[in-house]
Amino acid sequence: MSVIVITGGSRGIGACTAELCARRGMGVILTYKSNADSATAVVQRIQAAGGKAVALELDVADVSRFHSFRDAVQLALQANWEVAILGGLVNNAGHGLFNPLESVTEAQFDGLLNVHLKGPFFLTQALLPLMEEGASIVNLTSATTRVATAGVAPYAAFKGGLDVLTRYMAKEFGPRRIRANAVSPGAIRTELGGGLNDEFEALLASQTALGRVGEPEDVARVIALLLSEESGWINAQTIDVSGGYII
Repeated sequence: MSVIVITGGSRGIGACTAELCARRGMGVILTYKSNADSATAVVQRIQAAGGKAVALELDVADVSRFHSFRDAVQLALQANWEVAILGGLVNNAGHGLFNPLESVTEAQFDGLLNVHLKGPFFLTQALLPLMEEGASIVNLTSATTRVATAGVAPYAAFKGGLDVLTRYMAKEFGPRRIRANAVSPGAIRTELGGGLNDEFEALLASQTALGRVGEPEDVARVIALLLSEESGWINAQTIDVSGGYII
């Protein structure tokens, strides 16, 4: 059985991806920062559906904890699946911030940098020794790298950096046949950035070719595909999953 790590798996896109991947026969190690109850609920839903999952605490902004997290992953792999390797990593954890450039603080800037670029870089580095040949890495980026939206400049800049980092991962990990791709969601109905009110959702839907905002399941299906053998010849790509947002 292929076992994958999904960061930020206690809610939103991460939770939906964890449940979908489990239904497709993957073992799931999902992480949470502080909401242990939500993470436990995801694990319980997976188990009730016949799958197997484990929740581990992780702050992706705290690089100093990554080696101990790798040790915890190794223990979880052996205890729950009797394997020693990972089949995939989904760098999904993150948070949003709406603030114009002129008023972004250094602390806000650093917080977004650590979660959305520095964290995925060093977490991937830490878990790389556990990844099997042919494993798949999926990085969550954003349509804000393609469509400039006032108020989210630092978030978009670091997601753009993650797009570039994805291609370098694909290049450097290629000798081990490890693929790396990015998924770039448009407007999705999640809690990120405080969620969507009715007026804002209507505006975003009007700017989307398919006439609605996305659901977490829309993104999860693409992530699950990229983790599977069916996408074995897709590499170094950023896939826009937005229903045709501002085209």
